[in-house]
Amino acid sequence: MSGDGLLVAVDSRVHRVPAQVKLVALFVFVLAVVSTPAPVFWAFGLYAAMLVAAVVVAKLPVHVVSRRLAVETPFIVFALLLPFVATGPRIDVLGLELSQSGVLGAWNVLAKGTLGVVAAILLSATTAPRDLLAGLERLRLPATLVAILSFMIRYLSVVSDDLHRMRIARESRGYAGGRVGHLKAVAGGVGGLFVRSFERGERVHLAMRSRGYTGRMPLLSQAGAVRSQWLEGLTISLLAVLIAVMARVVGL
Repeated sequence: MSGDGLLVAVDSRVHRVPAQVKLVALFVFVLAVVSTPAPVFWAFGLYAAMLVAAVVVAKLPVHVVSRRLAVETPFIVFALLLPFVATGPRIDVLGLELSQSGVLGAWNVLAKGTLGVVAAILLSATTAPRDLLAGLERLRLPATLVAILSFMIRYLSVVSDDLHRMRIARESRGYAGGRVGHLKAVAGGVGGLFVRSFERGERVHLAMRSRGYTGRMPLLSQAGAVRSQWLEGLTISLLAVLIAVMARVVGL
């Protein structure tokens, strides 16, 4: 197994599903989760079970998923504060006076946020960046946006390397960081990085124009998804929609 950025390069059925199918599946799944009432706990249990099954089928290591879940930390902190700051009727939980609506709100944020993040991790870990762009292209995203995303992915590492070299240059000149007086140096570095990136963008654009660029990038992929791939890729999402409907009708 090898990794390339966010992609976990293994061979699995999830990896072989076309990117446009996975993008639609993610959107439908998240929409179903968000529309599910918070008090219907069994529905979220079913969502979680389906995601765990998808992670297993995708052969994703547990430590990779758990490490990437750290992006959810700000939402977890916010959710943990809700029971203490929300108003309304109070309930006693382990000797603590908590807001009843705050507890339910915290559960709502944690459950839906975690499910959405895991679904996004599943997409990013099983789809190469180029395939994602091709999928967006197949879904008729405006060509200008696809081009912008393509350049962003392609030159993100270049800008990151520039930032790393500038940090080394500052430290070699005695910059230690952590002092308010050094904010001027940091601001100057950020400004210099912006100017350098802008100039690089102009040079890249001129080079593209000299090679016949007319404002539209060449198509990334000509291959579409067959009906069986759509059915396979949307299985979990369609089940999630069914669960969301049942949660609305049946409730608790």
